[in-house]
Amino acid sequence: MLWDIFCKVIDNYGDIGVCWRLACNLAARGQQVRLWMDDASALAWMAPQGCAGVEIRSWTQPLDLASITPGDVLVEGFGCEVAPEFIAFHAKSISSGDENGQAHQLDRHWLNLEYLTAEPFAQRNHALPSPVLAGPGAGLTKHFFYPGFTVGTGGLLREDSLARRQAAFNGQAWLHRLGPVNDAVQVVSLFCYEPAALGDLLHQLAHGPQPAWLLVTPGRAAAAVQSTLQAGLSDDIGLQPPPHQHKQLSLSYLRPFDQDEYDELLWASDLNFVRGEDSLVRAVWAGKPFIWHIYPQDDGAHAAKLQAFLDWLGADASLRQFHHVWNGLAPGPLPALDLPAWRPIALAAREKLLQQADLATQLLNFVMSRPEDVSKKR
Repeated sequence: MLWDIFCKVIDNYGDIGVCWRLACNLAARGQQVRLWMDDASALAWMAPQGCAGVEIRSWTQPLDLASITPGDVLVEGFGCEVAPEFIAFHAKSISSGDENGQAHQLDRHWLNLEYLTAEPFAQRNHALPSPVLAGPGAGLTKHFFYPGFTVGTGGLLREDSLARRQAAFNGQAWLHRLGPVNDAVQVVSLFCYEPAALGDLLHQLAHGPQPAWLLVTPGRAAAAVQSTLQAGLSDDIGLQPPPHQHKQLSLSYLRPFDQDEYDELLWASDLNFVRGEDSLVRAVWAGKPFIWHIYPQDDGAHAAKLQAFLDWLGADASLRQFHHVWNGLAPGPLPALDLPAWRPIALAAREKLLQQADLATQLLNFVMSRPEDVSKKR
């Protein structure tokens, strides 16, 4: 089938990261994908090799549809509101008649790929139809597709090759490409927004019971670390100018990694700080202890979302408290890192999810088993 996936880049690489992984997952299963994006610049470092079977199309205003043939599946990434001229194009391809004036019974589909959440409504609303009552798609039906962590949702993105790649991975050899390392060093990756508790984390690592190596991702995480140090906390933390090493903590600022390299960073680290949606899923597959910096929402809805996830995860009291303080939902200080207690929680979560069908497989099963309603606009 031919899939049209629309992605509007809003957050810092999360939307594009998920949509690109989805497109590549589908292509690996023999599908053809057109990925429409309003800003594809991040793919230059996120996926420099591209992907066979995935065509990048620029989401211009208006779209140039002169040379486009109708696809079989239309996907709105995160409810991004597909361009109306494309919806009209999609609707026309469904409702066109043959020479006898009969509507083609075409199995075309329109799906809204929702945000990831562990909240109960994801399972209740997954795969529900939504009749379109107005606009160029009036008379059609789109379906809500909810990724999720439980049976009854759409599952999570997972490549068929993931387990094989992980089994063949040598973490120590990979880390030696970044600098000298030994088994006594606690390796921590940092991908975050601007948590108020960042200074507390740096202090804890600098004065911890073992050497710590903080691998800081570029962008907002690196800027947050540098701002924290420049704010005068460096004296308390004990950090000096480059090479950023004092007491038990050393820091390395990383270059942008492509998606495979980012997976490897998570596998090589002992503890991963992640943010948003795409890196959270990759941290789950890594099977290492992780802390999630959820995207903050003005209405506070992220608090319930985080709580639902921690409930599903089976987080113990220390892991819950660390998440609450890290996300600004409880006063500090951060509790002590407890990797021995957090590690089996992460492993159990991964094993539980490995028993479920992945997102791309469920999408394929859904569109192949459920013909779309045909619009008859006569």
